[in-house]
Amino acid sequence: MIRTLLARAALVAAGACAATLLTAAPAAAHGADAPDGTDYRTRTSGVAPARAGLAVRVVEAGARLELTNRTGRAIEVIGYSGEPYLRIGPDGVFENSRSPATYLNRTIAGDTTLPAEADPAAPPSWRRIADGTTVRWHDQRALWRESTPPDAVRAAPEREQRVRDWTVPLRDGDDPVQIVGTLDWVPRPDTYTWWAVTIVGVLVVGALGLLAAAQAGSRALAVLGALLVAGGAVAVLYPVGRELDAGAQGVGGVLVGLLAGQVWSLLTGLGAIAAGCYALARRPAADFAVALAGACLALLAGVANAAVFNRSVAPLPWPAEIARIMVAVVLITGAGATAAGVLRLHAASRTPAPART
Repeated sequence: MIRTLLARAALVAAGACAATLLTAAPAAAHGADAPDGTDYRTRTSGVAPARAGLAVRVVEAGARLELTNRTGRAIEVIGYSGEPYLRIGPDGVFENSRSPATYLNRTIAGDTTLPAEADPAAPPSWRRIADGTTVRWHDQRALWRESTPPDAVRAAPEREQRVRDWTVPLRDGDDPVQIVGTLDWVPRPDTYTWWAVTIVGVLVVGALGLLAAAQAGSRALAVLGALLVAGGAVAVLYPVGRELDAGAQGVGGVLVGLLAGQVWSLLTGLGAIAAGCYALARRPAADFAVALAGACLALLAGVANAAVFNRSVAPLPWPAEIARIMVAVVLITGAGATAAGVLRLHAASRTPAPART
């Protein structure tokens, strides 16, 4: 019996590790370098002067701008030296391979080495990069790229304050247009309080593992299962929120984003839900399933998103407090279930087998 359980444990652990390794790599492709949180809030008030059919919004916690052009005309985004950078029109989206912005905007840090062909004074060389009428890009004019905050922020970091007003020039035929917006510093949350609450929650849930007596243990296992189902559901909802914040539209858009860049988080949440249901059914080896699923949940969906405890702006379309509560729930249910499952397994190993007659 023990050998069978150990064999099952090895297979499940190996499968979990393989799934993690195979699916974690595409996560970097989600928005290329979408932040897990930031202290700078980027907002846009739109296009000025307004153009019917031309809309802009901020996505990925302010890391990118998204421009949608349904005017039926070609609209150009102007680069940092006044050169044409992007062109969005009825025939698709194009980038100017001679614009330095084409290369600098490939990362949020703007540290790409410029090739020899990058020359803002040269005539544009347009390269088609996408169909449709929507384009997203990093823009240094809407970001704070320095490693340290501005002087005014360092003097009063506890106060929300304007860092700068920003504009991104556009061209509609011969008419100049611009995207206008603001960049603000938002004070950081009380990180220690969030971690303290989370740790207390983990201890409370973990204490369920001390109830190993037959009757009380059965009820405790059901409670653990219900908590794990709840934590798994939150873990699934979190990446859905990230996809919505990244600009995904409709169920299809969200699913494509999840499968392309957030499969690991999705599978972790679904695995926790399955393990929780397994525990609710009081199936054999449920304690082990709870412990393993809880560990994966805490590490891959909790710790992986814990940056929101120390950042004021979360990569979700909801208030940052909601994001922090969601991560705390995932950590509490995941780590707590792991501790409880391990304690229950330990208690079961010490229980003498019934005497044979």
